[in-house]
Amino acid sequence: MARDVKEVFGEALAAKVRALAPSMTRSMQRVAETVAADPAGCAALTVTGLAERTGTSEATVVRTARALGYPGYRDLRLALAGLAARRASGRSPALTTDIAVDDPLPDVVAKLARDEAQTLADTAAALDIAQLGAAVAAVAAARRTDVYGVGASGLVAQDLVQKLLRIGLLAHAHSDPHLAVTNAVQLRAGDVAVAVTHSGSTRDVVEPLRAAFERGATTVAVTGRPGGAVSQYADHVLTTSTARESELRPAAMSSRTGQLLVVDCLFVGVAQRTYETAAPALAASYEALAHRHR
Repeated sequence: MARDVKEVFGEALAAKVRALAPSMTRSMQRVAETVAADPAGCAALTVTGLAERTGTSEATVVRTARALGYPGYRDLRLALAGLAARRASGRSPALTTDIAVDDPLPDVVAKLARDEAQTLADTAAALDIAQLGAAVAAVAAARRTDVYGVGASGLVAQDLVQKLLRIGLLAHAHSDPHLAVTNAVQLRAGDVAVAVTHSGSTRDVVEPLRAAFERGATTVAVTGRPGGAVSQYADHVLTTSTARESELRPAAMSSRTGQLLVVDCLFVGVAQRTYETAAPALAASYEALAHRHR
């Protein structure tokens, strides 16, 4: 049986709250976190009531609703009511994923697995399929694709590049900021530049993307902060989610999960679009690797 539309709507709202709250002002964060924690209670509140409950203003409540993608607070209340209905349908609530220093390893494994699953679900719910499709088309037709990322995002950049290489596409990963900019200024129309940055403001990633953008390359940002600086130079923005940061699990670890999902979606889309050349290239790469292990 198909799921109720309100149920799907509620899941998307919960994902938006978790993904966008870190990029909001502190007062907007309070509103977003409150509606995520108690959708039923907040759905029953007027804009004035929610402002009083969160210690903010009516204007802040309205701005939060709009930041979450709704025209106004009334639309947000309807979405909250849908989410509340889903939670009241009998599903078990999510358990805390906080990891304590003295947690036994079985609990650590269970909490991390739950955290990863939630991050993947949130990323899938928030991903703009039209933007993804446009990025797929650009990479599939590109003369070459450059991917920029540093730290944990650099590992994701390398993952995307090695996938593209295995289906016969020309691609390069750049984690050194000087080499990234040096290569970016050589790009032109028909090329693609991809920036991977959870914060959306990593200068060593934003600068080469800006250089590629200014030279006419098609640019793509994979980011957890769609309002960040990187989006100013991105033709297409692919938004990721992240698990809540904790003392024993820094943001770099949790953000990588969502980034890898987006990279996999992008790669599979490109492989489908270029299947006639991708399939034999992939077979050849498998054969070459197998030969090395004989």
